Amino acid sequence: MTMLQDRPATDTKLASKVPSGPLADKWDAFKAGAKLVNPNNKRKFKVIVVGTGLAGASAAATLAELGYQVDAFTFHDSPRRAHSIAAQGGINAAKNYRGDGDSVHRLFTDTIKGGDFRSREANVYRLAQVSVDIIDQMVAQGVPFAREYGGMLDNRSFGGAQVSRTFYARGQTGQQLLLGAYQQLARQIGLGGVRLFNRCELVDVVVIDGRAAGIVVRDLLTGEVASHAAHAVVLATGGYGNVYFLSTNAMNCNVTAAWRAHRRGAYFANPCYTQIHPTCIPQADATQSKLTLMSESLRNDGRVWVPKNADESRAAHEIPDSDRDYYLERLYPSFGNLAPRDISSRAAKRLVDKGQGVGPLKNGVYLDFADAIKRLGRDKVAERYGNLFEMYERIAGENPYEVPMRIYPATHYTMGGLWVDYELQTTIPGLYAAGEANFSDHGANRLGASALMQGLADGYFVLPYTIGNGLAPLLNKTVPGTDHPEFKRVEAEARDRFRAYLGVNGTRSPDWFHRELGKMIWDYCGMERDRNGLEKAMGEIPALYEEFKQDLRVTGTAEGVNQTLEKAGRVDDFFQLGMLMCKDALTREESCGGHFRVEYQTDEGEAKRDDENYCNVSAWEWTGDAAKSQLHEEALSFETVQLATRSYK
Repeated sequence: MTMLQDRPATDTKLASKVPSGPLADKWDAFKAGAKLVNPNNKRKFKVIVVGTGLAGASAAATLAELGYQVDAFTFHDSPRRAHSIAAQGGINAAKNYRGDGDSVHRLFTDTIKGGDFRSREANVYRLAQVSVDIIDQMVAQGVPFAREYGGMLDNRSFGGAQVSRTFYARGQTGQQLLLGAYQQLARQIGLGGVRLFNRCELVDVVVIDGRAAGIVVRDLLTGEVASHAAHAVVLATGGYGNVYFLSTNAMNCNVTAAWRAHRRGAYFANPCYTQIHPTCIPQADATQSKLTLMSESLRNDGRVWVPKNADESRAAHEIPDSDRDYYLERLYPSFGNLAPRDISSRAAKRLVDKGQGVGPLKNGVYLDFADAIKRLGRDKVAERYGNLFEMYERIAGENPYEVPMRIYPATHYTMGGLWVDYELQTTIPGLYAAGEANFSDHGANRLGASALMQGLADGYFVLPYTIGNGLAPLLNKTVPGTDHPEFKRVEAEARDRFRAYLGVNGTRSPDWFHRELGKMIWDYCGMERDRNGLEKAMGEIPALYEEFKQDLRVTGTAEGVNQTLEKAGRVDDFFQLGMLMCKDALTREESCGGHFRVEYQTDEGEAKRDDENYCNVSAWEWTGDAAKSQLHEEALSFETVQLATRSYK
């Protein structure tokens, strides 16, 4: 039997615990060597799952199905409101139904390359392996994936791939997958395997004797602060894209759960790795508070272009092809309009910055379906994208069947997150992170349709195996309950923190500070970064944070519903995260994936990596001051793929 062993790391706390042996055998080796919990003993263990999106709902349902006691927490009124529901385009899986050359290995290499060689090889290969099981699982649950005329599941292409491996349900894939996971969660709630706590927000993690012992939550309806103890805690709370204020994320998405775990000892990995999605509806005015995603699937049939002349005044349909720049097809002929997100986004930004943008504010590029409608017919295009076209028309007031869509990049996803080992355990024993909340699988850039894949892989097929490895040694051992003094101390800290927000009595709302913070981070740590801007941010953000502490105004009381008070706590954590993001971006003196330092680029304007010095994971330890976090590094080694300059030409 292959024994588990640690990968080389520069820090003893960053032992990745990847099994030895050939890459393709590592996951099977882990399962063969992992400790097991007897079915009758599983009911003796309690697991807390925070978050009920795809990762959280699937993890809670599966762990309960196995026999564990599960408490699931969501700050929504229903698990169905989790942000996973907003995913549109599809989910990747290496089924090779099209017979176009796909395989587990090709999905693995596409994902490693898409992440610009900044992800852990073994985790990515496991993701590709279990992807094929996800589709079978979801079909068995009744998810209505699109099918071809003959009844077989249909596929389409997404960025960074030259095969069709994306399964989809029109433009509502996330919603349909979440309903599938939710029905399994609801079944376990009905059977008593899961206790659901809705409208409860995690405000702190409790660590006793170096191990996660539970969480402290705040009831968003009553304001009551309470503790919950467990043998293990799983955070499946999504990403931190809303640090930019304007993003495609739901307004309530935040970093608080992950950040509070970070403050208790969980290392935060690669915070500067943020993804800008190339197909979003451009910002309409300075007061806008939310951006809208248009699915990457649209780039299967839509062609992206701008006028060659910056002074072009003709309507789009009047501009002949000779006066159009189909820039993605020109720059990246092998992938064309399906170039990866980071590359496509930067290409759009360069042209808009040169004055070739379109629309009233000249802040967008065209996504044109005229050729697709001529080739396929309007009915076929409507069959594929009808709901997305309707959504665009409601928001932009333009009919994309008749005029091109206007799109521009926007913050969408975060590849950084809590550092986890091969078992998805953070640097706090007993605390796990799943889905977008961890840093695990996507390196410096996520490929389209891989977020849903990771969330369901972690929840259905990884955590149910790995969590037993951590729980088995605790059998029949006493663990702290909520009567432990540490729970009471952390509860008191949380109450004091929220009272402090109310007690400032300043003049500016949490939203005002959030908008100002988001603009700073976008300007200095957005699509492009440089040393001067990042150093400026490291001075301006702390100054604004001090103003936040002295001039914040939160109306109402701590009892009952108070969304302004909720927002104050989240913005507080965003300030601290923003400082760490800029520090991480300043420290990583290279360009890779979504982290683009303008000082480090090729003559053609592409990202220029420094594998000699930065082929690693940056994992930050909380020291009490976000601006003075301690850097640790996990070295990345590649046994199967060879480090190479990423090219999509």
